[in-house]
Amino acid sequence: MTAFLSRRPYIAPVTLALAMAVAAVVVAAITDLPIRDPDGIFGERMRLMLGTVVAFVAVDIVPRALARAGWRPQHLLRTIRTVARERYTRRRTVLAITGVLSFYVTYVAYRNLKSYLPILAEQDLDRSLLEIERSLLFGNDPAELLQGVLGTGAVAQVLSWVYLFFLAFVPISVGVASIWSRRYGPGFWYTTALGLNWTLGVASYYIVPTLGPIFVFPGLFESLPATGVSDLQEVLVIERALVLWDADATTSVQSIAGFASLHVSIVFTAALIAQLLRLPRLLTGGLWTFLTLTVLATVYFGWHYVLDDVAGFMIGGVSVYVGALATGQPLRRRASHERLDDVVAGDGRERHGVDPIEDPSVGTEGAPRVLDARIALEERLEEVADRRGHGDGQPREGRFEALKRRVAERHEQPQREGSDGDAR
Repeated sequence: MTAFLSRRPYIAPVTLALAMAVAAVVVAAITDLPIRDPDGIFGERMRLMLGTVVAFVAVDIVPRALARAGWRPQHLLRTIRTVARERYTRRRTVLAITGVLSFYVTYVAYRNLKSYLPILAEQDLDRSLLEIERSLLFGNDPAELLQGVLGTGAVAQVLSWVYLFFLAFVPISVGVASIWSRRYGPGFWYTTALGLNWTLGVASYYIVPTLGPIFVFPGLFESLPATGVSDLQEVLVIERALVLWDADATTSVQSIAGFASLHVSIVFTAALIAQLLRLPRLLTGGLWTFLTLTVLATVYFGWHYVLDDVAGFMIGGVSVYVGALATGQPLRRRASHERLDDVVAGDGRERHGVDPIEDPSVGTEGAPRVLDARIALEERLEEVADRRGHGDGQPREGRFEALKRRVAERHEQPQREGSDGDAR
């Protein structure tokens, strides 16, 4: 089953997108609520997304073409077309579009299901979560503690920028995973994990319905200055009021929900997958730093309780694990460090025009025969001796005999130890 999924990793995100879309349509039909296009996903946002895709493709192709053409303008356009044909086959283009669209379908369904939350559930558990946190912190509020330690000046502006950067980080990361990745598996692993974050996240909203401390206890945040985050919070309050007043009369969607923090879960997902893929330390370190600052921002500005962030880590971890299973991706990598080129630029199989999904065995013909367990032991040892040459000063034949003796001694040693043990 794992081999089947690893060759067809696109099945998981597409299936998840369809399931979420069906869930949104069914809930809307049962409750007689409208399905909205949040933030113009299929309008202005779609044009923005297509522009982002074109930009990613251009950044991928043009530098390679410039390097190959040697900065000769007369050959540049022809080289760009050649590189584009090499790197973006019809299959790869279809798979990239599939990854992006499946993510956005899941996201649109998530936003609609989230919008229905105050109509279908009472978001009345905020006081309970706050009391739990105060009991754990000896009567203190986490947000006030952070504001006291970090201050409410320049730090507020920095954390505001970090929190709002998330809005750009998600489509950028989806673009990198779906468009730049020549190995389809890791890209679909990431988009599937993001879809699972949306799915598990919206479920958590209904299981533990809360608003978030800033919307229930605004007095805790009076000392904070005006920031981009405070502007966003005001907009969300207005949109929530419009939906509750008459959901059919507005095109807005309701976006306020506390438990769990999907900012934390999604950034954790990205950092964890990058770590498991063993991408460059600069990238993984940047993601872990971004995650740390995001956790601080969610509590500092009152978006979430600490328990919301803890739940976000749990959702992110589950999404990464289930996403790996659903796309047939190994959680442990054999190589000491995964090269970024291996993930972004592909491996030798694609340089030969072979799709590694459909034929993962291609490209392994040159593997040392010593790894093939079907070869007789003597033949394998002889090949080892051939490759190592005369490193220890012994003739090749002598080295081969020495290797055979060592193997025989290791085989006989357990038997001798067993006999000694019986005697004792």
